[in-house]
Parts: sequence; structure tokens; C-alpha cells
Amino acid sequence: MTYFKRFFQAPQQSFFLFGPRGTGKSTLIKNQFENGLWIDLLKPDQLRMYSAHPERLFELVRGNPDKRCVIIDEVQKIPSLLPVVHALIEEKLNKLFILTGSSSRKLKQTGADLLAGRALKCTLHPFMAAELQDSFSLESSLQNGLLPLVVESQSKQEVLQAYVGLYLQEEIQSEGLVRNLESFSRFLEGISFSHSSELNVTNVARECEVKRKTVENYINILEDLLLAFRLPVFTKRAQRALASHPKFYFFDSGIFRTLRPKGPFDKPEEIDGAALEGLVAQHIVAWNDYGRTKYEIGYWRTRTGTEVDFVIYGPDAIWAIEVKNSTKINQSDCKSLQTFIKDYPMAKALLLYRGSEKLLINDVLCIPVEAFLKQLIPNHPLFTF
Repeated sequence: MTYFKRFFQAPQQSFFLFGPRGTGKSTLIKNQFENGLWIDLLKPDQLRMYSAHPERLFELVRGNPDKRCVIIDEVQKIPSLLPVVHALIEEKLNKLFILTGSSSRKLKQTGADLLAGRALKCTLHPFMAAELQDSFSLESSLQNGLLPLVVESQSKQEVLQAYVGLYLQEEIQSEGLVRNLESFSRFLEGISFSHSSELNVTNVARECEVKRKTVENYINILEDLLLAFRLPVFTKRAQRALASHPKFYFFDSGIFRTLRPKGPFDKPEEIDGAALEGLVAQHIVAWNDYGRTKYEIGYWRTRTGTEVDFVIYGPDAIWAIEVKNSTKINQSDCKSLQTFIKDYPMAKALLLYRGSEKLLINDVLCIPVEAFLKQLIPNHPLFTF
């Protein structure tokens, strides 16, 4: 199995590392902190012991003064460990605590304070193209996604199907997050049509035949499990009437394609287009999370339907990005970006497409999407013009 070096840089102080299962949290921590004191709550014996006696962590840490790093894997399974960790941090023992988890929902529901700011909150995402370097394949990424669990498998589609079932069974059902698993399964299919689109909760509720409040709760569950995210409308100094609904994305293009029903009325190019935009979205979010400088990420859509897929706004720049699932482009493809830069002349406009040429059309730089993804590295500019 090939080990790909990740862009995630561990902080110097104690931290939570959240991320969906299969993103490689345990592998990364084991490689970066190989001599750490490890507590694996996926092991039944350790789960039983620390569930019954969370204070045993005091004895373990104090009994191993030579171990500076203490790792608790899947900490959300025992929220009662957090007060113990908090107390140990307050003892100033010069220990680094790393707490991994696939969800913060149970911690929040039990009133856990995530150590009151004494530990940073970090996220690990699927692979980025630049992490895989020459092993990155745009076509494979659009079909299978970039979860390390899937990338390293010889049976990618089977793993994706099992992955979706795993979350339904273990993370959703066993945690008691929803009362009606059948309704939630129907919701997952329904919400897949909103991937890379403006999210209308009322329409999703109607299609899934559940209440609007239920759909809102289901979406919150997906976000707490880090399986999805929403992008708000970019409204700074707006000069036009804008849309009000956010856009919705699953965290990985392979998960989207696994959930998305396919039938005679579904055009392959529509699904491919949504997968491509989602692939770009997950890269931009990861680039932002891993970097030191934080940007606001949103999208721009006027009430008349003019839309720019991504607006990245920060202290040093504003980028506007449009994604086209096409191998050829012309001036009409750049109209939305040109409208945006009329309102925001300081913005840099990028159009990403499936072709191979780098073009400049009316102040819009058009570049192959694969080239853009491969050069996207945290703590580097989004793109060098």
C-alpha cells in the first residue's frame, strides 16, 4: 500500500482531528506520532473499560511520563473522557493530546465543551490531487471520489456501496440519530439531486415525503458527520438582487455518485457536471482548511439566474470561479464571470473546463480543471495569474 504524504500539518498544541471515516485520520496520526500513547475506542475492550472508568485515563497518562503524545481515537464514543483530558491539560504536564473523531454531534449533544478552547479543532479531508501527484486521475476521481479508503482499494465501487451502508448502520442507526431509517435513506437519495445546486429545503421535503423540519435536521446530521457542507451566497457590497438559498455539496464526489439514483430520465452529462463541480468544491474547502490564511467561500447568484460557482474572499484577494463540464468553451461561457467582475473589478476570474488549452477570454482566464486541481496546495495562492 502506497503512503501519500498529506498536506495537513498538526498544530503544536492539543487538537481534535475530525473527519469522516476513511479519510485516513488514524494512518496520518500513526505516521506523524508513531511513539504516542494510543487509546483506540474502536476496540471493544478499551471501549468497555473507559466507558465504565473514564478516570483510568489519569492513571495511564501519569504512569507513562516518557510519552508526551496521547492519542484517543474515535473520542466521540466516550464523551465523558473529555473532562479528564481537560483536567490533565490543566495540570501542565507538557502533554500533547490528539483526539480523533468522525463526528462532533454526540459530543455537542452531551454538553461536552470541546475542552473550552484548550484544543484546536481541525478537519481531515479526502485526498487532494496534489497529494496524489502523478497518481491522480480526474476520471477516476469523478467516478470514485478521493477517499483514501477507496483510492487504495481494488474494488472501488464495492467499497463505496459498503461505505454508505456503514454510515447508515453504524453512525446513524447505532447512535440513534434518526428514528426512521427508511425516511433517512429516502432523504439521502432525494438530497443527492441537490448536490452542486441551490438548496431548497421545502422542495427536498416534498420529494422525500417528510416534514421540512425533519429535512433540516437530516441536513444538520450530515454536516455534523462531515458528510456534507453548504456554501452561502456571497453578498458583500451587493449591487444586484441575489438568491437567498445556500448551495449544497456532499464531501466527496464518489459518495455523491453512489447515492445519486440513475434512470432513463437522468442525463449522464448532468450527473458528470455536478460531480465535477463538487470535486472542485471539496478541493477548495480542503485548501482553505489546511492553510494558515482563512478565506470566506461562497457562490454568487442573481435573482435573474446569473451564477458564479465559487467566490473565494480573503484579506489579500477575491477569486471568482466557474466550472464547465465541457472540452470546448467560447465567449458565452464567460458571461457570468464578466458580470461578476463588472460589480467587483478587483476580482480575478477563472473558468475551469475539461479541455487542454489555457486561454484568456475578455479578462477571464480559462484553464484545464485537472491542471488547476494539481497545483492547488495549501498556503500557496489559489492560482498564480
